[in-house]
Amino acid sequence: MSLELDARDGWPPELRVLLTLYPREVWHEHQNLGEMARFWLDRHDGFRRLGRALEKANADFREGALAPDRFRRTFVPRLQLFLQSLEGHHHIEDHHFFPVFRAAETRLQRGFDVLEQDHATIHDAILTAVETANALLSALGADTGSSGDSDALRRASDRYADASDRLIKKLHRHLGDEEDLIVPVILDQGERTLFWG
Repeated sequence: MSLELDARDGWPPELRVLLTLYPREVWHEHQNLGEMARFWLDRHDGFRRLGRALEKANADFREGALAPDRFRRTFVPRLQLFLQSLEGHHHIEDHHFFPVFRAAETRLQRGFDVLEQDHATIHDAILTAVETANALLSALGADTGSSGDSDALRRASDRYADASDRLIKKLHRHLGDEEDLIVPVILDQGERTLFWG
């Protein structure tokens, strides 16, 4: 079974040992799901919501339901917030959270290696999304209504939509798998033991 981000569909059995004991249905009522874990899960939900908002804004623009000037005003700050927050979040996980979890649950070492590789893969997808978003904004600025400019704008919009779709799909797979690996460790050992024990 491939564990590459674009190929996998969840974790193999050897990395689901704690998820089997602590399935998602019990997470939010479990006494060991502390404030830090709840905040972390909320951040993940925030990335999901912001990703959907960006997808909707781009779809509305492409369908003519969102005027170019309004699209630019809403799209640029949202995209910057989304990408910068995502990069910072991954940095904290790689350098602060993952070392704690690696030490706490050695059976899941391979999973944390995979999650770190996911971060590198998502970073590359972010770079592509930024490049295509900049090209779209450039084409948007150059569009004067002539058919040539409109065609260039449509192509730039298509390229950004493809890059954004690939990034969001990678992110959704990663967030779910990351939660399925980490939350059961927290429930099994407790935040106090993991971080302050």
